[in-house]
Amino acid sequence: MRGWIPGRSTEDRRDRPLTTDRSSEARNAPLPATRPGVNDVRRLKVVTWLLCLVPFFWLAWRIFDDGLGANPIEELIHWAGRSALVLLLGALAVTPVRRITGFNRLILIRRLVGLFAFSYACLHLLLYAVVDQGLAWSFILEDVAERRYITAGFSAFLALVPLAITSTKGWIRRLGKRWARLHRLVYLAGALAVLHFYWRVKADTLWPLVSAAVLLTLLLPRVWWAYRKRKARRATA
Repeated sequence: MRGWIPGRSTEDRRDRPLTTDRSSEARNAPLPATRPGVNDVRRLKVVTWLLCLVPFFWLAWRIFDDGLGANPIEELIHWAGRSALVLLLGALAVTPVRRITGFNRLILIRRLVGLFAFSYACLHLLLYAVVDQGLAWSFILEDVAERRYITAGFSAFLALVPLAITSTKGWIRRLGKRWARLHRLVYLAGALAVLHFYWRVKADTLWPLVSAAVLLTLLLPRVWWAYRKRKARRATA
């Protein structure tokens, strides 16, 4: 015979406070706040976009102000080349600044800055090949072969192409450790771009030398960190 389980009286049930349904409470609860730092990252990327578009703002002002001078095509080519070099140095600056300051979120904008640099480099090449040379391939190939500053610039562009292609997360997964080795080409591209700038100018070498000094400043810490890493590996071997 099943045992009798005493129940509560009507008065007890009446006095018992009503409990809320947890599932309905969960449904009606407010949505969780945005993860900490997400808005900061968005703001950082918006600021990066604006800074990378500054060359276009400057170009618009130049066109409105004086019409790019007596030789606008040459000025446009130089504008795109200088913009590409500045942003390439900016992309190279991300790692040293991040490691020195500890502001690790900077790594999130390195790819963006690098792709902007490549975009300006493509525009630089297109302005030269299409607008200036009219796709006269014989003259273009002759320039690449005989004019050393064009040889250096074209080589820098070729070094950037595989970096832009393999900048996606999919390529990072596919290449694994080889991805980091491949992207060391950016150092060669930076050096060739500075050399291209230096050989291009006739007399005023101030800004090419400034660019070379900036590049050297960005590369020296990497050499030191690589040396320390290699030394630590030998110590633990």
